[in-house]
Amino acid sequence: MSENIIAKLNEEPKTIWVRLITVAIVVSLMTWGSQSLHFTGFTDSGLNVAKGLVNGLLHPNVSLIFDMSDSGIPFLLLQTIAIAVLGTIIGAILAIPVSFLASTNIVPKPVAMLFRALILLIRTIPALIWALVWIRVTGPGPFCGVVTQSVCSIGMISKMYITAIEDLNTGILESLDAAGCTTFQKIRCGILPQLSASFISTAIYRFDINLKDATILGIVGAGGIGSPLNNAISSGKWSNVGAFLLTLILLVILIEYCSTKVRARLAHGRK
Repeated sequence: MSENIIAKLNEEPKTIWVRLITVAIVVSLMTWGSQSLHFTGFTDSGLNVAKGLVNGLLHPNVSLIFDMSDSGIPFLLLQTIAIAVLGTIIGAILAIPVSFLASTNIVPKPVAMLFRALILLIRTIPALIWALVWIRVTGPGPFCGVVTQSVCSIGMISKMYITAIEDLNTGILESLDAAGCTTFQKIRCGILPQLSASFISTAIYRFDINLKDATILGIVGAGGIGSPLNNAISSGKWSNVGAFLLTLILLVILIEYCSTKVRARLAHGRK
């Protein structure tokens, strides 16, 4: 018995040199990258900002939290959520035809490569740059935030949709072909019902990202809570900053908990 075990161990490939080379490459990259980092210590203004932020979190402006006007936190949070919801839904819907046209098992490869290049182009440009571009087109405000998040969502959601589409059982497509179905009929009747759970789970995951991005986009004028938060930081109103951050933290935790439960239910059927 022991001889068989030893023989199997001897047959296993020796990966020690591969591991050593991998570690050496990682260490070399870290050393090379750290050469451009020069820490000169904390500035006095930076320490004051840190102290003000901590003080604001410990002593938030409670009246701002319960202010029901259009400058209060409840209204700004609802606006931020609305931007994220609309951006996610529009992006998820538009990503469906794009992802099918970019799947090599659905359309010819040249067509798929063309749409994959489009998706790559969308994903290459950061959301902040998209917001600056769309502000010139639509003007500042929540509509700019919705358009920006819709475009950015197409890039990421399409990539994940493509993976799900290409993992489909090809036997289903062959049976639909034998029945004389068109490409549209194959997608509508034979494929979408199988992919709905995966598509919804991806959209919920993207909503988590969009909710956080909506705050950042607000800083450049795309609506939501980002702009008032930036103004409070710039003017040193740390109690207001603390109120904004605390409500944002609670909102993100709540949505993260709910979305995780929903995604787990869709993926595994767990409660």
